[in-house]
Amino acid sequence: MIPQPNPSNPIVNESGIMSNQFRIFTYLLSMLDIFTGTGSPEGVVEGQPKQMYMDDAGTAGAILYIKRDADIAGDRSKGWILV
Repeated sequence: MIPQPNPSNPIVNESGIMSNQFRIFTYLLSMLDIFTGTGSPEGVVEGQPKQMYMDDAGTAGAILYIKRDADIAGDRSKGWILV
């Protein structure tokens, strides 16, 4: 769940720079996008748990992956599972 910004707080400061709360909100929204690439993301693409990756080659039905583990032995590019 993505926490919504407080509507009573401005999303930019007086200099026109994004507020920290709004920056976090937009970052979390961007994490919902599906990554695309060719081949398996395992060991190649870093991600956060619950992110999705689509293999545009789709070899042998291997098309959609979900990041299950934050990392494996400290490697954030591992932990993808084929769904």
